[in-house]
Amino acid sequence: MSNQTRLQALSNFLKARRAAISPASVGLPEGTRRRTPGLRREEVAQLAGVSSTWYTWLEQGRDIKVSSSVLDCIAAALQLTKDERKYLFALALETGPENEPFRQEQFSEISPSLQKILKELKYCPTLISDRRCGIVGWNEAAAHVFLDFAQLPAEERNMIRLLFVRKEFQRLAVNWEQFVRGYLSIFRAYYGQYVEDRWYDDFIAEMKEVHPSFNDLWEQSRVSSAPDVVLEFRHSKAGKMLFHLTSLQVQGSSDLRCSIYTPAGDSNTESKLKLLMEQNT
Repeated sequence: MSNQTRLQALSNFLKARRAAISPASVGLPEGTRRRTPGLRREEVAQLAGVSSTWYTWLEQGRDIKVSSSVLDCIAAALQLTKDERKYLFALALETGPENEPFRQEQFSEISPSLQKILKELKYCPTLISDRRCGIVGWNEAAAHVFLDFAQLPAEERNMIRLLFVRKEFQRLAVNWEQFVRGYLSIFRAYYGQYVEDRWYDDFIAEMKEVHPSFNDLWEQSRVSSAPDVVLEFRHSKAGKMLFHLTSLQVQGSSDLRCSIYTPAGDSNTESKLKLLMEQNT
């Protein structure tokens, strides 16, 4: 990520988080002359105990000196989550961890233990993805609910791109935007973590150019390394299906993520999934 791109990403993030906070939630009057939603810059500065000019420069993406202690105050004023705070620090201080360059061959084969986990989660569609949201492993249930990833070339198995390219995903999720936002929150967490990997900037620029709807969803996305959400799918063969999505970081040096779609216990989703899998064997 170039210095200019990093600072622009920081600017966009601060503006989005400021706009998301209601004055009442921090004990300030709503007032009648607010032209935009959320807090004013000077109000964030007041809450953080910094000068209004300094905070304005920070939000404008100027290359100014910042410290961890001041960023802590900014994070508190903007009510950032743990993941959002890490994202703020990574962009403001350019403190991405020392990482080896990304090599696709690292993920060509997943470990036997992960393969066994995929097999054991027979009626829980499960995906294994790398730090660029590339799908590197899946089980039979995932192939039936989503699509057969084996039919796609490895370079086309990027989950973010698939959500915008494949009609199957757009028809599947009742609330497609919620579905996309969950993955974008993970992607943004990686984006902040790997600030030196230029691939992210190139990929985001490509998505904005090719898919106009990507831009707004990206700018509005939160930051979360492990979103826990409930999703409603309308499968073309199985009908209505409800899943709880749990995203887990796989321990080890490969930086993989395991996304598990567990059938909602108060629904007949699991029985529908079993029947779907039996009919297609």
